[in-house]
Amino acid sequence: MFKPTVRVKAEGDVKVHKRGAPSSRYPHRLNFYDNPPTLDITLDEFETAALTRLRVLTYLEALSQRSLPPAQLSSTLAAYLKQHLPLSSNTARSADLEAERRLDAIGHWVLRLSFARSPELRARFVRAETALFKHRFETDDAAERAHFLASLQLAWDTVGDTEKSHFARELRATMWWAKEDAFAAETWFKVPWASVPDLVAQRRVFVRKGMAYVPQSMQISLVLQAFSARLEAALELTAKNLPRLDEDERLAPVIDHLASSFLSGLAGAEFTPSDSTALVTAEMVDDVARKHFPPCMLNLYERLKRDHHLKHFGRLQLGLFLKGIGLPLDEALVFWRRMYGAAMSDDKFNKEYRYNIRHSYGQEGRRANYPPRSCQQILTSHQPGTQDAHGCPFRHFGPDNLQTLLASYRIERGSAEMKDIMDSVKASAYHVACTRLFEVTRGIKRGEGVGGGESVTHPNTFTKRSQEIESERLEAAKA
Repeated sequence: MFKPTVRVKAEGDVKVHKRGAPSSRYPHRLNFYDNPPTLDITLDEFETAALTRLRVLTYLEALSQRSLPPAQLSSTLAAYLKQHLPLSSNTARSADLEAERRLDAIGHWVLRLSFARSPELRARFVRAETALFKHRFETDDAAERAHFLASLQLAWDTVGDTEKSHFARELRATMWWAKEDAFAAETWFKVPWASVPDLVAQRRVFVRKGMAYVPQSMQISLVLQAFSARLEAALELTAKNLPRLDEDERLAPVIDHLASSFLSGLAGAEFTPSDSTALVTAEMVDDVARKHFPPCMLNLYERLKRDHHLKHFGRLQLGLFLKGIGLPLDEALVFWRRMYGAAMSDDKFNKEYRYNIRHSYGQEGRRANYPPRSCQQILTSHQPGTQDAHGCPFRHFGPDNLQTLLASYRIERGSAEMKDIMDSVKASAYHVACTRLFEVTRGIKRGEGVGGGESVTHPNTFTKRSQEIESERLEAAKA
């Protein structure tokens, strides 16, 4: 397999690939990933390729859980792939096929290392990779797709004319919707019925003596079954060899981070306040909270207003979030002092809380500029206890408490919108539930998310996009 390295190749070692020319290493756009790449890559490329593919797989999972129409799902995914993980056909004239397919292959194999460690991760990885392959197969150039399938040498028995004629009535019954000339021109394959359980369950194939007769028009089912079966077997083999990776301490942190990200359903997402982020004062926080806070932050804010106190991780989660929406240090000190109320003396506040607030703004200690916490960090670190208010309500609240919180967003119990959100929570798709809440409460079309079909991956992104939508509508009203 490829070996991560920090070696910089000499200029003579690099094979220059002509843009638009077919790749000798990767002759096909489609890939079963049967053979690991024998490459020298840098650690940066190792991690970058994996994160890029991880974002695609988590995005694909989120799309599949939003109940979008097939056409919208396909077009949305195609646009996202074109931007983040393009994979052009051999007929493309301006694409660097070698670079695109290299990134695709490296990302797949690094994630295979990360997700082979447990049955849950392996199963999710196979589902996501199969869905990605299915989209690429359906959108591939027909001639290139046929050439790729021929290269696989899959063990499919072609049904001869005599056998096809003998079982014409049974085969015709499985293609009742096709015209006679289309049926006559159809090519059939004979495979073990267990290879196409989906078609058997839907009664779309003729089964005889343990063999299923599959029309070429449905061959995608055969291809996907072969792809997933090979990947499952390969992951089992990878799992047995994982202990050997312990010898390389450079890889373990990267692999652990990738696995944690996939389990949370999110790729890593950072939020950096832009120069245009509006200044927020202590007086403005309440209004911004009512209009724009995501549930995790609204819950913390309401608890702080009620109890005039938050435990450490609650203060940290809310404090960094407020910093990210534009609350400067001097206003943060005013805000927190006011929220703790008259029951706390100025002396106690200065001794016990002032330093930590200044520290989170990089004015004490190491003077690090701590970023607001992402959804992944909130979901996976510092799990809240019974007396804590931090965390993600979609994950850490019971159904009744969650629906009560959602009611504060004017989502009625028993409504279709509430059911959508609660169904996503039951499926552990917490970011999908938060994204659906955003769409419902902002009057946005299903599937649009926070823009371009993106899911909510950061509380500050939720708030920033909500504020942008409000500003856009106010400008439109003035115009």
